[in-house]
Amino acid sequence: MVFRPLTVAGRPVAQDRLPAVCAPLVATDIASLVEEARRVAALQPDLLEWRVDFFQRIADTPAVLAAARALREAVGDLPILFTRRSIREGGQVIPLDEPGVAALYEAVAINGTVQWLDWELSADASLRARVQAAARSAGLQVVMSCHDFARTPAPADMLATLQAMDAAGADVAKLAVMPQSMADVHALLGVTLEAAQTLRIPVVTMAMGGLGAVTRLCGGVFGSALTFAVGSAASAPGQMPIADVRAALAVLQRATSG
Repeated sequence: MVFRPLTVAGRPVAQDRLPAVCAPLVATDIASLVEEARRVAALQPDLLEWRVDFFQRIADTPAVLAAARALREAVGDLPILFTRRSIREGGQVIPLDEPGVAALYEAVAINGTVQWLDWELSADASLRARVQAAARSAGLQVVMSCHDFARTPAPADMLATLQAMDAAGADVAKLAVMPQSMADVHALLGVTLEAAQTLRIPVVTMAMGGLGAVTRLCGGVFGSALTFAVGSAASAPGQMPIADVRAALAVLQRATSG
């Protein structure tokens, strides 16, 4: 069975491997960001996620753009996902309102230093349209996301969320949930498989925390196109070091390749 991978310029970011491995960057200033990026890039993830909500000068657009350019120079051609995670979905408190965040995304899109923009499905629809238009104009992709740190919704609701992202014009659909039992983990993986088989776009899913750690390793078997692993510091509960994730994925890929 062939699932849809994440791509850049039409080419899979992880060649024939699924899932691709993404490492978050959570530095608070430009110098620390560059240092963190170089250190993490040396561990050879397939892409990086810049969690700009950790960046202290997020309300200073020129500073963010300068940091983005410095980040690009530090990591060469390694693809970058630009993410402001909202408070409602587990992010940091920032001195920007939602229209201000959308304006920042538009500026970053024009800056030409990243490949993806993460935008939450729960955000205002008019702001989402602005971000999607900016991404299209710049040739970027939008990862539409939803994070539930309290629970795992019913399977029908999880599938409906991913379908809503596809219908809203996302380029990638991402769903993260918090399991309360292994039954929740099983449900998430079942939804992943169904969505990966039926949606028109790549699907990224994970169950967070210790219970959900298995989904970060075996999600690709069910069609998840991306997993997150720690290069320097975790950005969500349950993330594991890149080396451990790579080793586990290699075992699974060998075992399932036949």
